[in-house]
Amino acid sequence: MSDSHYSESELTRDVRPTWFKGLVFLLILGLVAGGLVFGAFIMRSKEGPKVAVATPEPLTVEVADIEVATTFELEEGYAGLATAARTSQLGFSTGGRIEAISVRVGDRVKTGATLARLDTRALGAQLASSNAVVEEARAAHRLALDTVERQRTLLKQGHVSTQRVDEAEAQAATAAARIEAARAQADTLRVQIDLARITAPYDGVITGRFADEGAIAGPGQPILEVVETGKLEARIGVPAATAAALEAGKEYMLQSDAGPVPATLRNVTGVVSPSQRTVAAVFDFAEADAVPSGSVVRLNLPRTIEEGGFWVPLKSLTSASRGLWTVYAAVSDGNGTRAEARLVEMIHSSGDRAYVRGPMKPKDRVIVDGLHRITPGVPVKPIDSQRAAAETDG
Repeated sequence: MSDSHYSESELTRDVRPTWFKGLVFLLILGLVAGGLVFGAFIMRSKEGPKVAVATPEPLTVEVADIEVATTFELEEGYAGLATAARTSQLGFSTGGRIEAISVRVGDRVKTGATLARLDTRALGAQLASSNAVVEEARAAHRLALDTVERQRTLLKQGHVSTQRVDEAEAQAATAAARIEAARAQADTLRVQIDLARITAPYDGVITGRFADEGAIAGPGQPILEVVETGKLEARIGVPAATAAALEAGKEYMLQSDAGPVPATLRNVTGVVSPSQRTVAAVFDFAEADAVPSGSVVRLNLPRTIEEGGFWVPLKSLTSASRGLWTVYAAVSDGNGTRAEARLVEMIHSSGDRAYVRGPMKPKDRVIVDGLHRITPGVPVKPIDSQRAAAETDG
């Protein structure tokens, strides 16, 4: 028991930290901290990172001369629709049951062709009755005329008075008036029978069918729609100032999806549209099938803008802030050629050129390639863009 207890106490004393070990640990910690401080001091005392002081090699860039101008031509386009000269919705003037419709959407029709008709059996019966009334009135009129002749003969013989002759003549006149009334009634029925048909008012194509056989059509109800095919026109809205320069009777070239189409200016209305603030110019196409009806056509007119500026290649521009653009000019000085940034405002672009204004000089040459490598003041070696293109082709 005692030996075991002694061994355990001895072991416990050996694993406990001693003041000597603590001193050694503090000494090592101090040496490490001192080494770090010394290293930092040495690093701060040394020179900073080496910076290259040699002049960079100039960047080879293509340049192009700018073109000075005081005006430029602006082509303005005005759009309109090519439509048929006439479009009609056709219906019956009187109501009735539709007996037949002889056309479908897409059919082409000629002037006067019957397109649809109503059931006219009732009107036919009324017309037969009116014709009978006319014949009856004619017979009564013939009898009245014979009576007049007899009364006149008896008057000469002294057997009747003048009053009897006058009465016979009045009856004959009344019979004649009845004939005219019966004829008018018959003519009215004939007109109603004729209006019970829809005929084509002009050569055209059926673009709408709104009813079928057997339906009851009301007076004036649209049954068919026909669009004229013989004439095609275009109404294009243009500003009043521009319209004043247009010449009636002159041929203009309108642009469509199918290409250029010649058209003659018929007239300009001269009335400003309240909604669009333009006046309508009406054009007639020389060929009725030049473009499909409903197509969009454009009238392009040149206009001279009095504005001084410079033409530069469009690819020489890079976007800047506030709607401006940056152009890099290759400027020579005593130390070579460097890229100089110029802020410009784009006024107009046409094809691969842009018309700009800004602090440019007539003899400036602008850099047109490698703009992503260019910074203000960087040395450049300019090569004319035409020569560069020739070398590339070679």
